[in-house]
Amino acid sequence: MIRLIASDLDGTLLQNGAQELTPRAIELIHALTQKGIHFIAASGRQYDNERRLFAPIRDEISYIAENGSLCIHQGKVISRGIIPDDLAYRIMADIKKEPGYEILVSREDSCFIEPGNPDFVNHIVNVMKNTTQVVDDVTKLKGPFLKLATANMVSHDVSDCLRRLQEKYSPALKVVTSGNIWIDFIVPGYNKGTALQTFLDLFGVKPEECIAFGDQYNDIEMLELAGQGYAMSTAAPGIAAHAEYVTDSVEEVLEDVLAGLDQTN
Repeated sequence: MIRLIASDLDGTLLQNGAQELTPRAIELIHALTQKGIHFIAASGRQYDNERRLFAPIRDEISYIAENGSLCIHQGKVISRGIIPDDLAYRIMADIKKEPGYEILVSREDSCFIEPGNPDFVNHIVNVMKNTTQVVDDVTKLKGPFLKLATANMVSHDVSDCLRRLQEKYSPALKVVTSGNIWIDFIVPGYNKGTALQTFLDLFGVKPEECIAFGDQYNDIEMLELAGQGYAMSTAAPGIAAHAEYVTDSVEEVLEDVLAGLDQTN
């Protein structure tokens, strides 16, 4: 029996660049939580951003934020991973050498960006609606840092930069894509899979009682841990190999789970 469902957001529960959940998604998740199913939003997004997305049911679910660096249940932090300050500053300095790349620095209180590219600022502040502070120089910030990310707002192709950064910073950090234009730097030992395991332990749920959905390389550990891993049909190349199933729609699977629960009651 399924007792816990975890879903990535961008490209998974949020399709085609959507920045709001459908009313149907909210309705389905609410119905599942009312039947005792734990639901976890699992994203590279910040915690505040996730809570805004799930506003009508924000207190009914739990959160994996910043790609697993922050896990929150009922308003309480249950795990937290930190990037060492000196490493964070080296990464920021290297990204600043890459033409067309913008930096996002995540702390628990806010994310921080520079004002250089108006399109990037607009995307973070007005499209994603992050809790954001715009600062002159992110390298002057003080930690602790939960996550660093960079986005290419010019070519939208991060493949070459990704290889360079992986060669330089792996295995000190996990360097992965988190969407078409994003590269994320994740704390060692923290990812969506380790975060999901934290919740399985907290709730006393077995992996075979869990469903997970994802579409990117930062979802792999979560998809592999869950007894039923669903890769999106639009997932990045190779992601489906880490999942048991492929689906076009998270909502359709949630409807099937709900129907199954109704039949057993």
